[in-house]
Amino acid sequence: MVVSNATVVAALVVVAFGSGIGISAIGPGGIFLTIALYALTPLPSATIAGTAQLLFIATGLIAALAYVRSGELTRASARPTGLLSLGSVGGALFGAWLNGFVSRDLFGLLLGVLAGFTGLLILYRERRALDAIVTLDPTTRSGAVGYAILGFALGAFSGLLGVGGPVIAVPALVVIGTPMLLAVGIAQVQSVFIAAFAALGYLSQGAVSLSLAAVVGVPLFAGVVVGWLLAHRVDPERLKALLALVLLVVAPYLAL
Repeated sequence: MVVSNATVVAALVVVAFGSGIGISAIGPGGIFLTIALYALTPLPSATIAGTAQLLFIATGLIAALAYVRSGELTRASARPTGLLSLGSVGGALFGAWLNGFVSRDLFGLLLGVLAGFTGLLILYRERRALDAIVTLDPTTRSGAVGYAILGFALGAFSGLLGVGGPVIAVPALVVIGTPMLLAVGIAQVQSVFIAAFAALGYLSQGAVSLSLAAVVGVPLFAGVVVGWLLAHRVDPERLKALLALVLLVVAPYLAL
């Protein structure tokens, strides 16, 4: 295994559990696993992204099934979910390919910028209680195209940086007027498409650590179940505010 230090392994397990909670509770949670892999291991950026994407296939499936069970994902949400997910496929493959041209230092800078921007966006919108900037109707042609383009952009960022789709998909969906829990549910389905095709790209490069995925996978999946339970018991506004603050704290460290 690429990581043999017991302290590092323990830290990765703890972060993985917390990441799983964030993934299914408020969406942006997978980024913390990617951050931990970057900060605590000597792995190249491609292996970090590839290993994370392989794990996000399973987290997306688990969380999506959970949100079907709790009633957020229904037939009514099938069209926007499908459009966003299909658009993500091309974006994920493009992002995985683009990662091959990104150095480890640049990878850290981009990850830090993404973390900081996501934190600022969440915090700003929650403090100002802003309404949707734009509303997309998936039943119209323009709305369908808009969802597909959004899906491609989200897939590209996720594939490039090895972060789960919900990290950026949930804030983006909230911006266009999607209710919080529905946004989280839709993002879980989309994340399966993003992660599957991005992981294929990284597997073709031999940039996936199966042994590391096995170590952090169990606590990550357990966290997903806990996060889904918390999402229906805790005020999501408090969770989002906490997430935003943590993202803003870690962003400078990653960028520098």
